Amino acid sequence: MASSQYGVDLSALDEVITALNNVLRDMGGPKGKAANNTYLPAGALGKNFSEEEELRNSHAVMKDYIENEILGKIADLVDEFGKKTKKAKDHYEEAEHANTTTSSSANMGV
Repeated sequence: MASSQYGVDLSALDEVITALNNVLRDMGGPKGKAANNTYLPAGALGKNFSEEEELRNSHAVMKDYIENEILGKIADLVDEFGKKTKKAKDHYEEAEHANTTTSSSANMGV
């Protein structure tokens, strides 16, 4: 009776895990663009003016912040949640299997 009152939809947990993995995969695009498509070489902003190096350094600081403090932390959070969801799903599956095995043994009079 208790098993009919409480239950976990394992397929829904699988869907969450798949969705989170897709988010991580899709985040590779913005992270790759932040890392590779924002290169600012010396002289790209002009030459022979004092602020050029300061602008390039500011760009490098902001690039690092976007890559590591924004995109990196979001990716870590999504990855951690995905791993925890997978772990919970595995525990529920194991419990379901153990309950099924116990119920089968009890029904057979073992």
